[in-house]
Amino acid sequence: MGYLGEEIRKLGFGLMRLPQKDGAIDVEQVKEMVDLFMDAGFTYFDTAWAYAGSEDAIRQALVERYPRERYQLATKNAAWIDCKSKEDVYAQFDASLAQTGAGYFDFYLLHNLGEGRSHYFDDFDVWDWVQEKKKAGLIRHVGFSFHSTPEELEDILNAHPEMEFVQLQINYADWENPAVQSKRCYEVARKHGKPVIIMEPVKGGMLATPPESVEKIFKNAEPDSSTASWAVRFAANLEGIITVLSGMSNTAQMKDNLSYMASFQGLTGSQQETLRQAQEEMAKIPLIPCTTCNYCAKVCPMDIGISGSFTAMNYLTLYRDLGLAKHQEEWLVGGHGKKHADACIKCGKCEEACPQHIKIRDRLAEVKETLLA
Repeated sequence: MGYLGEEIRKLGFGLMRLPQKDGAIDVEQVKEMVDLFMDAGFTYFDTAWAYAGSEDAIRQALVERYPRERYQLATKNAAWIDCKSKEDVYAQFDASLAQTGAGYFDFYLLHNLGEGRSHYFDDFDVWDWVQEKKKAGLIRHVGFSFHSTPEELEDILNAHPEMEFVQLQINYADWENPAVQSKRCYEVARKHGKPVIIMEPVKGGMLATPPESVEKIFKNAEPDSSTASWAVRFAANLEGIITVLSGMSNTAQMKDNLSYMASFQGLTGSQQETLRQAQEEMAKIPLIPCTTCNYCAKVCPMDIGISGSFTAMNYLTLYRDLGLAKHQEEWLVGGHGKKHADACIKCGKCEEACPQHIKIRDRLAEVKETLLA
């Protein structure tokens, strides 16, 4: 509590995965969830212009039903989506104001910086423009969400020390994951004195159903606690945290989160040891040992998204969800402008460059058979 002068409890309501009914957001159930959240003393709501229907739903469920001073509302600007000019960027902000009806935003984020998306915020001078909105009283705090390397985060924070906070993907499974580097990104933000909002603490719901050997550790320690609760509490226990966003999709998930976060005072020593054991068990699961150094990508004549392909296969191994793994492959490979595994010509240059000595050609054949079939 108290970061940036705001009193915010450690659980935030992420509005990206709202309940659905007949193909649309179930606003009545969202109202129930909002009421439970507010009644428990929580106040932080996170939406985005890019979350279809979310801003409109939170207007109906929250803004039109509660005094404006009783909650904090965050939304985001995705300058990399269909923006050809500064006017397109400004239009997103105006649309968010209209759709939420909030009058102003307590937290406004430049959405999903990293990799090929960051330059749009430079090209359209969004950094200075958003400060003007803050001076005009339409924004109280400005920051950004981020999905990339700690090195790129360092560069952005060096270039823009005026940013007040950073939103990062952090969970116990990704803490030491070389493909995500949660811990290192967190450490960069803290080095720059930036408080952190945590997103994806349950990894899009995957840590609600972790590998059986991991779940057994949690159930032995606390039989009555949900496995998802361990993921949220891990994130909430870190220092310098404004809040931990949970993308709750129904009333049951809301009640579960409130059951342990309403009185959360930090993890005990034994709980931290349980999480350490779970992380160790997760590390034992046989994964493709790719560290995403991307030396292979630099020599691949077909420009295949090798590390992204392997990350997607590791998702399948860990979480046993083929649909999710295919979605990850499409995003991490096709979504990043790379060719898919079926473009491999088996030249072997990648294996010569790989410091982990991965049999890349064989692994890409597995990706082709499993995720691209």
